[in-house]
Amino acid sequence: MVKKKVLGISFGRKMSNTEVMIKHALLECEKAGYEIKFIRADDLNIHICTGCISCVIGMTTGRGNGNCVLKDDFYIIDEAVMESDAVIVGSPVYEMTPTGNFKVVCDRIGPSHDISFRKTTYDSGLSDGKDKSLLPDERSFKKRVGALVAVGGAMTENWVTFALPTMFAFPMSLGIDVVDTYKYFGAMSYEHVLGNEKVMERMSSLGQHIVKALKADNEEERTKWRGDHVGICPVCHNDMLTVSHKGMEVECPTCGIIGELKVHEGKIKVDFPDEQIARSRMTYAGKLEHSTEIRTCAVGPGQIPDLKERKQKYLHVGE
Repeated sequence: MVKKKVLGISFGRKMSNTEVMIKHALLECEKAGYEIKFIRADDLNIHICTGCISCVIGMTTGRGNGNCVLKDDFYIIDEAVMESDAVIVGSPVYEMTPTGNFKVVCDRIGPSHDISFRKTTYDSGLSDGKDKSLLPDERSFKKRVGALVAVGGAMTENWVTFALPTMFAFPMSLGIDVVDTYKYFGAMSYEHVLGNEKVMERMSSLGQHIVKALKADNEEERTKWRGDHVGICPVCHNDMLTVSHKGMEVECPTCGIIGELKVHEGKIKVDFPDEQIARSRMTYAGKLEHSTEIRTCAVGPGQIPDLKERKQKYLHVGE
């Protein structure tokens, strides 16, 4: 029987807090009998996404499989994710957000790896009799679970405000079901996280949560939220909200779902209708809503006949 695989990716320095925390969680998975793999993302040479959208154009036209045209080390992360059954991602917090390299990797993942784009292209290609080697990697559709870890040095929690909400960009396109997240702030009050027993115990729990999700025998148990912070959003479990200025309407900026803000017994709560929860960006339905929007509404070249001439005015401005 083939062992399930758990991948850990750190965007921190070698043997940093982030790396050690991710590896500690991986050890729990290994202890449970799973195969583990670790990647230090900063050791890889990964170019920024240029926004050429060749990946999307290829999939929407049926002429490509979504693979990126850039040739670098991104394939190492790509292949490791495709091989995995669970992914644990960790990043230090710089200026309230994950690292720039984390964002670079996320940009390269999506939309080329958006499972709604890939599934539509894959199914259409099979119907047309195309060879599977010309279609998106069918491993993209494997059900995976994951966890996110943000590590900030500041003693004040609001200095890591955007970390976890931003980190959902990694599992979003890939369709990974996040079952736990952990935000470690105040890291600079310890020489190293190895001196913080409470945090290391929490990483043991995070690894065990991945194990429980992998062992689940039904979908509800597999995707069950196992984190110790419930949050305001029932999907991503973050606390961030966008005020719409439409009565009491608010939106989860991570999931893109709309709810009604209420105050009950002096505490803020938000009621998110089931139909909104079902269209979260974290669900396949939510991603399909977006990819359909792109497929049907995006305008191709030729709408502005003299576009090249119009651009000339701006070609060398300020250079």
